[in-house]
Amino acid sequence: MIYFILTGLIGGFFSGFMGIGGGLIMVPFLVLFAKFSQHLAQGTSLAVLTIPVVAIGAFNYYQNGNVDIKAALAIALFFCIGIFFGSKIAQVISPENLKIFFGLFMVLAGIKLVIS
Repeated sequence: MIYFILTGLIGGFFSGFMGIGGGLIMVPFLVLFAKFSQHLAQGTSLAVLTIPVVAIGAFNYYQNGNVDIKAALAIALFFCIGIFFGSKIAQVISPENLKIFFGLFMVLAGIKLVIS
C-alpha cells in the first residue's frame, strides 16, 4: 500500500507541476516497487488518470486561462483513436519488449528535453 500512496503522490505532483503524464512516473514505480507486470502497470496507470487529470488538473489550468479548448478537443479526438490502437498493440507485445520500448521512450524524451 505504501508504494501505491507514494506512486499517487509523486505521479500526481509531477503531472500537475510539469504537465507530464502521470504514467511516466506511475508505470516505473508500479513495475519496480509494486512488482506489477508491464501490462498491468500500464493499464492501471490509464485507469488512475481518468478522473484526476480531467476533474482536477485540467480544471485548475482552465481556471487560469491556460487551456486552449479548441486544441484540446481536436487532440482528444485523435488521442482516443491513438490510445485505442496503441493499447490493442501493447496487449500482443511481450512484457519484456514493452519494458524496453517504454524505457527507450523515456530515455529519448529525457535527452530531447536536456538538449532543447
